[in-house]
Amino acid sequence: MGGVRLTPRIAVVGGGRTGLGISHPVDPNVYLLDGGGELALIDAGVGLADDAILDNVRSLGCDAGRIRHVFVTHAHADHVGGAAGLVDRLGARVYLSEVERPAVESGDEVAIGLEKARRIGVYPADYRLRPCTIDVPLRGGERLRCGDLVVRVIATPGHSAGSVCYLVDTEDGRALFTGDTVFHEGRISLLVAPGSDLLAMADSVASLGRLGVDALLPGHGLFCLAGGQEHIDLAIRAFDTLLPPPSR
Repeated sequence: MGGVRLTPRIAVVGGGRTGLGISHPVDPNVYLLDGGGELALIDAGVGLADDAILDNVRSLGCDAGRIRHVFVTHAHADHVGGAAGLVDRLGARVYLSEVERPAVESGDEVAIGLEKARRIGVYPADYRLRPCTIDVPLRGGERLRCGDLVVRVIATPGHSAGSVCYLVDTEDGRALFTGDTVFHEGRISLLVAPGSDLLAMADSVASLGRLGVDALLPGHGLFCLAGGQEHIDLAIRAFDTLLPPPSR
């Protein structure tokens, strides 16, 4: 197997049973962003297949040592659990919402819903979250840099209290990395877990309207390289009926 290049700037280098199956089964879609002089990962995986993710980066002809940033969409263990290990290997800077920073830095498994998820079999029984220092806490509205690319942060609480999306304009159009905020066909993901809030999600999805998104790159399942805004707008219209969109 190996990484899958979607555009000259964007590739998929991780994904488990809800994705391409190129890293650990619990991993979400992990994306590689190529800023020319440096690289970034969007989400870090669960931390049980760091070698596979980095091998997938190398399979694309990229030097994993050029990964300088790990942009995390939210603090659920499948998205942030690999951050500590990647920092050990790469020395990259980790970015996460300031709302969820304390839980990740202290390894608070209850606050991020990991204790319950492990109990019901989502994670291996012996899995533990490795605490990780968050170098850049986010509020939303920041404009970050990855080489010659500008990465805009959009706060989108709802799936979790600190969920964010990352918006990037490239030569191939506008890409939105949505984590677990909104998915292909306008689906959402609500959990019976700390920080999951339907009303907050409705407001967050509405804030993604009129962005003119080409590539919709969610944390699980299908992604698309054109017409991404149509999928977001499906979720917006569903919320406007007072009935939430279907949940994945």
